[in-house]
Amino acid sequence: MDALIIKSKNLADLNLIKELVSKMGLESKSLSKEQIEDLGLALLMKEADRSKTVSRESVMEKLQD
Repeated sequence: MDALIIKSKNLADLNLIKELVSKMGLESKSLSKEQIEDLGLALLMKEADRSKTVSRESVMEKLQD
């Protein structure tokens, strides 16, 4: 099943879209700004190249900078 994310400019438009979706018998869910950011981060993490490794020393050196 696919999903559609719509970002509204105002609450009135968002409520109109929610009402239309409901009348069509479809399911909807509102996401907070934090949830949208979490979703974006999760997508980036999924696409990340995990085949390379980094030494502990390299990480500790970066943390001290």
